[in-house]
Amino acid sequence: MGGMRWRIEADEPQQALFADEVLVDRHVGSGEFRGMEFLHVNARTVVNRVAGASRMPFEWTVNAYRGCSHACSYCFARPTHAYLDLGIGEDFDRKIVVKVNAVERVRAELASPRWGGHHIAMGTNTDPYQRCEGKYHLYRGILAVLAERANPFSLLTKSTLVLRDLDLLAAAAAVTDVRVNLSIGTLDEDVWRATEPGTPHPRRRVEAVRRLNDAGVPCGVLVAPIIPGLSDGDEQLDDVVQAAVGAGAAGVSTVGLHLKPGTREVFLERLALTHPENVPPLEARYAGRAYLPRADQQELAARVRRLVASHRGRSTPSTRSRFVEGAKAQGLGPGRAASPAPAPDEQLPLF
Repeated sequence: MGGMRWRIEADEPQQALFADEVLVDRHVGSGEFRGMEFLHVNARTVVNRVAGASRMPFEWTVNAYRGCSHACSYCFARPTHAYLDLGIGEDFDRKIVVKVNAVERVRAELASPRWGGHHIAMGTNTDPYQRCEGKYHLYRGILAVLAERANPFSLLTKSTLVLRDLDLLAAAAAVTDVRVNLSIGTLDEDVWRATEPGTPHPRRRVEAVRRLNDAGVPCGVLVAPIIPGLSDGDEQLDDVVQAAVGAGAAGVSTVGLHLKPGTREVFLERLALTHPENVPPLEARYAGRAYLPRADQQELAARVRRLVASHRGRSTPSTRSRFVEGAKAQGLGPGRAASPAPAPDEQLPLF
């Protein structure tokens, strides 16, 4: 493990980057988790406040895992593994930090008289329903606590594993404000395999959107990230928007690709293996910048809005009604089914 920046529980205390996390043990994966390693930590706190300067549309988050087996080449969170003296490439995909006491900490922190019942956003760092959630069941426990306390929350995921917890999500939605968003950047199988190889097939995610909404759990679609020159074609966008509206998505929004240092290098290196012709144009487009220009973001959002309006008009009355009600629940209103592109520092951080 080299210079892992935690102290092991039995060790003498020492300076650590994440002073509120103590490494308990390491577990080498077997079977379906062969080739992976799980770093078990005890966290002092799990419900964390977002820095005000981030300008994110949420104030409190819960993230039970660091690293992600979805292996999305564009994941914004990759550089955080470097803080642990781990690699941001293969290590990020295969060495997963697991806050094994996350459920008990959430229960304790929400029971505190200081807790004000604030909205909690999950999936803001790495995916809560990545593969190891099937092993650890941390988010199932966390959802149970949130439902018991009728605490509002939202989830962002790329995984159909969220359907495992459909019962808890539906129970929570009956007593508090619950929102799920499935990230479905494209239905293009070539692009999907090249950029997010560890995620469920995008059409399975579309079906998850349908099932969540049918169960009374408002679920929208985040068409993201849209990759210039790779997944922004007219037919590509039309396909994913049509599928989202047809599944009764409670709103559709979009985010263009952004590439911060570290992630940029991993993304372009991996893209060169499958789509080398796309690398030079992307290098030029993102030269000296991490985000698309505001005008480009707005143009993408406008294209998606037009597609949503078009397909919503062709959908069945029941689907159309459910979509409009879901949009109202987001504060979008019937004429704003797709959100405008957020400012660069307001983009959803899963990407």
